[in-house]
Amino acid sequence: MSRTLFRHDRIWTGDTGRSGNPWTDALLVEDGRIVAIGAEAVETAEAAGDAESVDLPGAVVMPGLHDAHIHTEWLSRDLSSVDLREARSLEEALELVRAHAEGLPDDEWLHSGRWNHNRWAVPVQPDRHALDSVSGDRVAALSSVDGHTIWANSLALQRAGITRDTPDPVGGEIVRDASGEPTGILRESAQELLDVIPRDESPLRPWLERCQDWLLSVGLTSITDIDGEDARAAYAELHADGALRLRVTKCTRDPDLELAIAEGRRSGQGDDVFRVGPVKFFSDGALGSHTAHMTEPFIGHEGCGIAAMPYDVLLERTLLAARNGLDVVTHAIGDEANRLVLGTFEAVRADGLDTLLRIEHAQHVLPVDVPRFRALDVVASMQPSHCTADLELADEIIGPRRLASYAWRTFLDAGVRVAFGSDAPVEDPNPFYGLHAAVTRQRADGHPLGGWRPEEKVTLTEAVHAFTVAAHESVGRTDVGRLLPGQLADLVAVDRDLWALEESSPADIRDTVVLQTWVGGELAHERG
Repeated sequence: MSRTLFRHDRIWTGDTGRSGNPWTDALLVEDGRIVAIGAEAVETAEAAGDAESVDLPGAVVMPGLHDAHIHTEWLSRDLSSVDLREARSLEEALELVRAHAEGLPDDEWLHSGRWNHNRWAVPVQPDRHALDSVSGDRVAALSSVDGHTIWANSLALQRAGITRDTPDPVGGEIVRDASGEPTGILRESAQELLDVIPRDESPLRPWLERCQDWLLSVGLTSITDIDGEDARAAYAELHADGALRLRVTKCTRDPDLELAIAEGRRSGQGDDVFRVGPVKFFSDGALGSHTAHMTEPFIGHEGCGIAAMPYDVLLERTLLAARNGLDVVTHAIGDEANRLVLGTFEAVRADGLDTLLRIEHAQHVLPVDVPRFRALDVVASMQPSHCTADLELADEIIGPRRLASYAWRTFLDAGVRVAFGSDAPVEDPNPFYGLHAAVTRQRADGHPLGGWRPEEKVTLTEAVHAFTVAAHESVGRTDVGRLLPGQLADLVAVDRDLWALEESSPADIRDTVVLQTWVGGELAHERG
């Protein structure tokens, strides 16, 4: 048996409703699990006489954080791709692409990108001709920042067989110019038309290992991964080799549902480190791509977005997963998408199933639908940084219509369970950026003054709960998230007292530095 006594003057346990005092100064850990805290921890350790003593650094120690919605394969692959998120014009984006392409092997794709035309000086989606001018004789398929649109060059369209005569797939759009020719913009399911192009990729595992180090360095000790079977296989290999230091709950994507059922996967299967998670479905697109499914048209646009899956199909797939022991998380950003997904979840409950149900993002919700989350016990899985990234766009294309938008306070006050994450690489995975956004509803530069729709702010304690206890509970885990007896010993030591900053200088929460990260009582990261 290994026994460690962790000491620090300010350890936030997350015990906000039991003892009335969420702070302690000692944790006794045996074989990766907390067995005592405070004076009892010290007395027990001294009586046993064999506990290693560790004085933790920094200003505060707190539970390790859980990202409830992250794409780690996508994030890992992005480490080798061009990053266009900070480009402020088409010309700037093209120059970044050109410079990146010059350093690539001749046969390697230009991929990822994370371009965001909403931030460009002229916010118009680009076309294939512009990309042709810098991509050379290679396939280029650059994803938008939200992942719901691809900007492809002419070679990519040619090799995929996409012409003026190619019909739009169900749940997608091939954008065309005035003469009917494809522009190179592929929205939602139309992106999948490029899958027919042969492509060799480097092994995922080394990239995931680099990504794991990054996540541990920002205080994440566990994640719910949204990506596909390649990521599942790589994580399983890491775990089998004893190299998986994060706790991973692994989602199944919709196209792999039948495979999961055939293999006998059930949500919650696994161990303390690697577990089967829910199935992920899509109901609509994203705000930045103007494909979120709304009840009313976007301002300045004729359309109401895209239903990524016909309702009857979504209902059928949801019930198939739930009836086979798999929890369900469904992407819904627009108010119409949220309404429809709640309808599928009503069918699950009517079927007598206690499946864990989550709506991913829940960004814009009709006020009448908020109580339905509580009534159906649906978790609102949300990403605070989406609010601060999208606030100007939301004002521009949604406007003042009466919706609960990024409505964390409204959901909590209605008794809805709220879990937080990042949706990385759409946003940065650093959870302290998310905590800052949740508490201030401001960007890093302090804009807007007082916060965007400040009535929806939450307290730091509520935000930490959403990144710890609630995030774990949203995938069925109650054995981690607090620093209390019986819980797994996942903790981080940080350089500042976030709870003191909440009152004096909440903007500084965003710059929190993680000094140490411990997973199961083992040191997983230490700042050099």
